[in-house]
This record gives sequence, structure tokens and C-alpha cells, in this order.
Amino acid sequence: MAYENISINNRIIGEGHPCYIIAEISANHNQSYHKALELVNAAKEAGADAVKLQTYTPDTLTFNCDNDYFKIPAGNTWSGQTLYELYQKACMPWDWQPKLKKEAEKLGLLLFSTPYDKSAADFLSKMDIPAYKIASFELVDIPLIEYIAKKNRPIIMSTGMATLVEIEEAVATVRKLGNNQLVLLKCVSDYPADIEDMNLRTIPDLSETFGLPAGLSDHTLGHEAAIAAVALGAAVIEKHITLSRCDGGPDAEFSMEVDEFKALVRAVRRTEKALGEVKYKSTEREKKNKIFRRSLFVVKDVEAGHVITSENVRSIRPGYGLHPRYLPEVLGSLFNRDVKAGTPFCWDLINDKSKHLHKHS
Repeated sequence: MAYENISINNRIIGEGHPCYIIAEISANHNQSYHKALELVNAAKEAGADAVKLQTYTPDTLTFNCDNDYFKIPAGNTWSGQTLYELYQKACMPWDWQPKLKKEAEKLGLLLFSTPYDKSAADFLSKMDIPAYKIASFELVDIPLIEYIAKKNRPIIMSTGMATLVEIEEAVATVRKLGNNQLVLLKCVSDYPADIEDMNLRTIPDLSETFGLPAGLSDHTLGHEAAIAAVALGAAVIEKHITLSRCDGGPDAEFSMEVDEFKALVRAVRRTEKALGEVKYKSTEREKKNKIFRRSLFVVKDVEAGHVITSENVRSIRPGYGLHPRYLPEVLGSLFNRDVKAGTPFCWDLINDKSKHLHKHS
């Protein structure tokens, strides 16, 4: 199904345009503004198109309570703490964010963020961010989606954990407010995500089902899933970035270091070049190699009057002789002159050429 591309600050996202690569800082600042700024610079150095923040406080995301409902269960990346404790460690101070946006813009890098409540959406609106991200866990918060959609800015929405019905409801919420600037991201909300759980064929299906650009928010280790997603038509790739996994922090385990992110960007761009377009003709560089195709050659010395057989005329490389398709037609004809082995075969070498004149090639 065809869809309309969207535009973020005049950068077109969608079919026929380079994949939009987002470097997610998330909690990898480890409560250091200097490190957050380094990450913005690293995103630029790595070749990302945009850098993304998260805008929340522990109190906007959860409730400070340590009963079992609010404890992160065993077996989770963040187990052993409450939700409130996790978000205290992970949140980025809001007063950093306008400063980071200015620094990103100096680098020619777009910066936007994920708001987790209405106050964050309003804060980001005052920052004049070019787009909003909606996280997978907030896809079911229809009143929040409605509030963000009213801001009438492009929205990139992750769909981790969501059923098709839940995605339909979220998309309909955005569209009913006249906001058609929407991208859907396939996502597995597991940290890190297992490669066998990715089901990347969902990406083109999302695009076809909703008539929207689709992409991938990737929490796997490595970049194989992202490259496969681009090959399937992903218009956006989002991946966490860190200066070093050794720095630790809530998201370090499933984040890419700068050199790895560079390699991801390089691989995406090479994949895009390889995908190219539907094309059934020689490239300019191939044309010079056409001469190494097969053609008909005389492969034994013959005299005038000899019968053409599969022993003295064969289809071989290179391609200076008659097209191989004519071999059955010339067999049984007579040579009209003496011919040395290694001579390209042509119609002029046979007595009954008059009946073949219309087939010259």
C-alpha cells in the first residue's frame, strides 16, 4: 500500500529516501551533563540523523512505593529495585534538555524527545522540538497520545508488546485529530531483545496495514536486525548509544558504543546502495564485461564445403561470434570457405546464408 512520506524539519522520511537513524541517549548520561553532551557529539560523529532524549521524572512515570506491585521482578535487566528507584537513576534533568538541543543544532543534528506525561509534552513544545516519540509502554495511554497529537508535530510511535487492535486504536487517535505525520516502529520491549524474537517481516506489514512509514526500534545486541530491517524497507532505525558499556548504567547492557554505531550507520548506507531500484539492464561497469559472454566460434580448422557440426562450431566464451541461440539453425549447413580454428562464427561463413540474412545479430 502506498503511503505519504513525512517530514521532520524538511528531512523527508519514507520510501525512496535514506533511512532515518536515531541515536537514543536514554539513561546513558549517568546523571552527568558533560557525558550527555559527549553523547550528542558522539551521535553526530557516528553519522546519526537525530539524537533522542527522554523527558520524565520518577513522579510522572510511577509512584514511590516499595510494595510488590512496584518492585521489578527477578530475571529482568533492572531487577532488585523499585520502579521509582530505577527512574530516579535513569531520568535526565529537564534543564539540560534545551541546552543539549542547542548544542545538537550547532552540529546540524536534530534533537527530540519522548514525553511521558502532559507536562513533559508541554515542556518539549516550548523547546520547539521538531517531533515527538511515543514509547511502547505509553502506546496504551490514549489520553496522552491524544494530547501529544494535538501539538500537530510529527510523531514516531513504538509498538512493542502491542496487539494489532491496540496499534489501530493509537493510530486512529492521532489521525482523528488531523495529524497524519506518523511513523510506526516495530519493537520488542525486552532489554536486550533476542534476535529470534524480532519478527522483522512485521515492518512492511505495518506499513501496508496502516499506510504509514514503518521502521525499527532495536534493542538487540549487534546491528544484524537493523540491517535486515532496512532491507525490508524500514524508514527509521532507532538504537541506543553509549560512550562505553563499561560506564554502566540502566541501559548500558543493550547500547552500542560509538564505533559500533558508526559501523551500523555505514552498514545501513551500504545496504541502501545495494538495494537500489528494480533494474533489468547492464550497469556501466558491466558493459565492458559483455564480451566475456558465450558466442559461436569455429573450434577446428575446416575447409570450404565441410558440414557445420557440434565438433567444429561450439558455444564458448568470449562473445565475438554469433549469438548461441542460432547454433541449432547453423548445424548441418556448409562452410563456404576455409576457416581457421579460433575464428568467431558469423552468417557470412555458410553457403545458405541467404535464408538467414534476416537473423543477423
